[in-house]
Amino acid sequence: MEERAVYKTEDRDYRADILEVIRSGREAEEIRLLLEDYHDNDIASAFEELSAEERGALLHILGIEGMSSVLPFLDDAGEYLSELDADEAADIIEQMDADEALEALDELDDDVRQEVLEHLEDDIKGDIELLDSYEDDEFGSKMSTNFICVSRGISVKAAMKALVAEAAQNDNIYTIFVKNGDGSFYGAIDLKDLIVARSDTPLEELIYTNFPYVYDKDIISENIERLRAYSEELIPVLSSGGELLGVITAIDIAEIVDEELGDDYAKLAALSSEQEKDEGILASMKKRVPWLIILLFLGLGVSAVVGFFENVVKELPMIVAFQSLILGMAGNVGTQSLAVTVRYLGSNEELSLREQLMLTVKETRVALLGGFALGLFSFAIVGAYLLLLGGYGAGVAFSVAACVGAALWFAMTVSGFTGAAIPLCFYRLGIDPAVASGPLITTVNDLVAVISYYGLAWALLLNFGA
Repeated sequence: MEERAVYKTEDRDYRADILEVIRSGREAEEIRLLLEDYHDNDIASAFEELSAEERGALLHILGIEGMSSVLPFLDDAGEYLSELDADEAADIIEQMDADEALEALDELDDDVRQEVLEHLEDDIKGDIELLDSYEDDEFGSKMSTNFICVSRGISVKAAMKALVAEAAQNDNIYTIFVKNGDGSFYGAIDLKDLIVARSDTPLEELIYTNFPYVYDKDIISENIERLRAYSEELIPVLSSGGELLGVITAIDIAEIVDEELGDDYAKLAALSSEQEKDEGILASMKKRVPWLIILLFLGLGVSAVVGFFENVVKELPMIVAFQSLILGMAGNVGTQSLAVTVRYLGSNEELSLREQLMLTVKETRVALLGGFALGLFSFAIVGAYLLLLGGYGAGVAFSVAACVGAALWFAMTVSGFTGAAIPLCFYRLGIDPAVASGPLITTVNDLVAVISYYGLAWALLLNFGA
């Protein structure tokens, strides 16, 4: 058989090339033309290696419009804006989308931010202040005012003319929105449909009047999965009165989903919020220590239960060796069940009681069958180990093995149940299932595993003289 060629993706890091172009000593126009061959993100990646003088020179090279395209990709946008005069910073901000401009302004010190705002044009400042008026968990805080809107009732030719006129300022052109005479949202037109339509085609025939939308005060976490399912480039954001205020882009949705996943992961790890990479040690400790104290007391409760079975450990010290096996497998099953349940809750806005019960039953059955298989396997392995390597008689070896297998089966079954039931209980109580599910389920599973293991050892091994 002929061997197929294997192609590898190159490491496309253009920073060295961009730095060489910027520092080449060529005329500004020549440098600008050379930099046009690179993506704005690649130019931004080279910023951290430029001196303040070189960064200032780059503004002269790229111009206000060029720098406004690079700024959203900078990790230190606020630091760069602080190096500029307030009027220069304002000129750059005015060329950016309102949501990106707000992010950059939020990185500035209060005094510098206020000074830059004073240099902005009133309409730009109004858009930024509108976005800033929303809570971080509302769609209004994430929307962009970069969209094209036409009035209902105009001709296809007039709509095309409006599109061309607005495209210079608003480049989100793949979906054109339509509003009623009173300014309320009516529907949307796909750009492709508008381009291929005959001039005598009524515009009404091109409008999707049932186009998905969200309200500006809608909570992001409660609606993001629904929006993601539509796979639209733009989703309109409406006021409570139906007025079109802005749009959520596909990129915004991807970023929001990523933030939600990061937040849920932090909660499952028993963190009060997601940790920042540049966050100070004391700030990180303030977020983590309260949860750790709570978990410490819960862990002490598990230890107290182990202490209750001290006589079992004294008489049968070999069973301690298998405690970690029981706890570990119970924890693994509980974590898997929890992950499935939280994910299912995140992708379904409304769950009936029957659906919740069915999910719990399913996870419990999966854990029960898995626990039975692993219990039998553990019985054989532990029994053989104690018999052949531990030096115990067959009666003792396989009695202990039976205790390990039965406890493992029971603990895994209960862990599957709690992994689904606890987050569903939080869901029904209106509490975020990820907030306390992780640490609570871990502790419950440990408690169940300890009681079942040592309880069975006491009942089966001590009482029956094994």
